[in-house]
Amino acid sequence: MELDESKYLYLLFIIPILVVIFLYNQYWKRKKQREFGDLDLIKKLSPEKSVFKPILKLVVLLLALVGLIIGLVNPKMGTKMETVKREGIDIVFAMDVSKSMLAEDVAPSRLEKSKQIVSQIINQLGSDRIGIVAYAGSAFPVLPITSDYGVAKMFLQGMNTDIVSSKGTSLDEAIKLSATYFDEKSKTSKLLIMISDGEDHSEGAEDAAEEAAKLGMKIITIGVGTEKGGAIPLRVNGVVESFKRDNNNEVVITKLNKEGLTTIAKATKGGYVDGNNTKQVLDYVKNALDNIQKTEFESTQMANFQSQFQWFLSFAFVLLFLDVFLLERKTKWVQKLNLFNEKE
Repeated sequence: MELDESKYLYLLFIIPILVVIFLYNQYWKRKKQREFGDLDLIKKLSPEKSVFKPILKLVVLLLALVGLIIGLVNPKMGTKMETVKREGIDIVFAMDVSKSMLAEDVAPSRLEKSKQIVSQIINQLGSDRIGIVAYAGSAFPVLPITSDYGVAKMFLQGMNTDIVSSKGTSLDEAIKLSATYFDEKSKTSKLLIMISDGEDHSEGAEDAAEEAAKLGMKIITIGVGTEKGGAIPLRVNGVVESFKRDNNNEVVITKLNKEGLTTIAKATKGGYVDGNNTKQVLDYVKNALDNIQKTEFESTQMANFQSQFQWFLSFAFVLLFLDVFLLERKTKWVQKLNLFNEKE
């Protein structure tokens, strides 16, 4: 059993509060009756008034309230198992987290823009499996291949330029690490989506892409940044205090290297797309995914939990309906029970 809205269980604390109020009210009534006159005389003046009925009405009301609360919680039960077959491809997102991605020539910054793009690509995926790699001067595995998109987005939002210590940008290291995410023997289509400004401070990116092509990988590169470029802000407590400078004390201007990213993509018969236009990227990636062969790669047994709230709500409404007809006067069946010595 699982509870859909367990937060509503706190409403059950109302039950003991109502019981205390009821008991206090009964005590107050009896106290006032004693002040008014003799209890036996008062009882004779209202012979049809039942001692048991108010308690019964309270029990019915509390049970109805419990039914309403459990209905809000929506317990789910079920032992039915069903086979879920999934078709899709394996996708690895390689995110450039070098310092140049802090440039703000693309709002709010190249890195934040990259996160937005990847997040929206994930939103339009179906049953594909995804993984995440971060890279700067070296590559770092962030998230292994998974079908849990929620976890992927959580890791994605936590990425920053400090998670990889090596300076610079090494596209070839990113490609090599991404290749290890894929099962060479698997027939599942393999796609690497690289998001970067293309400033590569290493050699061999094209060679690494050619090796990736031999493994059946296709690479789509997304360029984030402008050809005019931008400075790299240095922040302290979120405030820009200066900009990164080179050995000659000149402000470093980092620019988009479209050609380098295009070359890598072509080596695997993939493609390059300008990341500054999010809609253009999403349309391009969607079209690419539509043209990649999907493979049945997983068959999972999943429990099919059924909502049970309707039973508890029905129970509660029946009790509330009965409560309307439960008067506080004595009835014959209650007198026969004589639970509270109501018979003289």
